[in-house]
Order: sequence, then C-alpha cells, then structure tokens
Amino acid sequence: MSYLKKILITLPDQLLEEVDSIIASQKINRSEFVREAMRLYIREKKRLELREKLKRGYQEMAGLNLTLAEMHVNADSQTLLCYEEKLAECE
Repeated sequence: MSYLKKILITLPDQLLEEVDSIIASQKINRSEFVREAMRLYIREKKRLELREKLKRGYQEMAGLNLTLAEMHVNADSQTLLCYEEKLAECE
C-alpha cells in the first residue's frame, strides 16, 4: 500500500493562482494536482533521458558503421581489381 507524506512547498502568488484556477475547473484539490504534475514531470524527464541515450547510441554506432562500410568498400574494390586483372589475362 502506498502511504502519503505531507510536504510544504513555497509558490509565487501568480503560479498558485493559476493552479487554483485549473483545479477549480477540474474539481480536484491541490494535492491531486501536485501529484499529477510531478508524475507528468518525471515521465517527461525519463522520456527525454531515454531519447538522449538513444541519440548517443546511434551516434556511437554511426562511427562503427562507417568504419565497417569503409572496410567493405576497400575489400570490394580489391576483389573487383583482382577480377579485372584475371579478365585481362584471359584476353
């Protein structure tokens, strides 16, 4: 079971007025609003963190993929050159 803890926060008047306006229209209390805002904030932070990890991973793989592609291009070029030399010998 999840236990609730009381906390004390300090907010600027204007922000509190905006919150109170929203909670009045949604018929929720301040605690529910703050809990939902915190959940959304945490979810968004995790999403952005994952995006950055994926971005770094793709960038790291890009370098590796480029190296592998260059190796294969060189190998293909050498194979083609060898093939052309053998064809030239047949003429």
